[in-house]
Amino acid sequence: MKALTHENKEGMDGLSYRDVEPATPQSGEVRVRIKAAGLNHRDLSVLKRHQPTDPPFIVGSDGAGVVEAIGADVNTVSVGDEVIVNPGLGWQKNSDAPPNGFEILGFPDDGTFAENIVIAAENVEPKPAHLTWEESGVLALPALTAYRVLFTRARIEPNMKILIPGIGGGVATFLLQFAKAIGATVYVTSRSEEKRNKALELGADAAIDSHEDWADALHGEKMDVVIESIGATTFNESLDQLRRGGTMVTFGSSTDDQVQLNIRKFFYGQFNLLGSTMGSQEELQAMLDFIKKHNIKPIMDQTFPLKDYEKGFQRMAEAAQLGKIGFTL
Repeated sequence: MKALTHENKEGMDGLSYRDVEPATPQSGEVRVRIKAAGLNHRDLSVLKRHQPTDPPFIVGSDGAGVVEAIGADVNTVSVGDEVIVNPGLGWQKNSDAPPNGFEILGFPDDGTFAENIVIAAENVEPKPAHLTWEESGVLALPALTAYRVLFTRARIEPNMKILIPGIGGGVATFLLQFAKAIGATVYVTSRSEEKRNKALELGADAAIDSHEDWADALHGEKMDVVIESIGATTFNESLDQLRRGGTMVTFGSSTDDQVQLNIRKFFYGQFNLLGSTMGSQEELQAMLDFIKKHNIKPIMDQTFPLKDYEKGFQRMAEAAQLGKIGFTL
């Protein structure tokens, strides 16, 4: 089968689209014929974590396809079922944090950027009927991340004021859609006028130029919740927009991980700082019910054949995308 592997070199130079031997499902496993897959920031970061001396692996966390074979003791899915892949390995029940041993598909385990993937039967869910293959293939990781951030960690409610710095990526666009679906007021920031305009089309109540003074642009409005994923570049600016007693949730860092914090200002403000990553199988199932109820679809940026992977990876590396980058197989 054809697959996108990483080996011998660090970064994107180590990627190659080539033939690999397909795996056979063992007891409790299924083989899925992947029809579409989604690119995430994680797929860029693992190219640096995977060393040239490590064994090759298949990249990719998100995908959707058709079950084409099942191993022994599998009774939850059947050959021919249309499914999405749950990239969270070993986290079934909702909990304060992932259990020991939790991993994300696509390093160190082989991932979804291949014609076939063998995975535990518990890690596939029915494909949402209202989504295309391309939309289903990019869904799970970013939508699950956004769902846990908003509903499990921040516990948002209708009429809350939410700030999402750095609109554009897959998680951020799901955050916007999910928060608006329950009636929150949502503000976003971006350096890109195009992304700001698109966010307004998607329902954002205001879109701020990242280079502006955020407090002036918000006209003194303070936020109930700020969702941070940029890191040191915006962390303190984001914190300054919180109301006293407000909550910041961080799920990523696309700039420097190290942040300087005025701890006295923080405790006088009675702020809450929460971390989040991915989510459990229970949360994934709740997210799928949520998008069906509200007819939410991923915002698609561009889709490429997997053999043209370089175009997708380069577009994400340049932060040029608005929404999800997908691959078809």
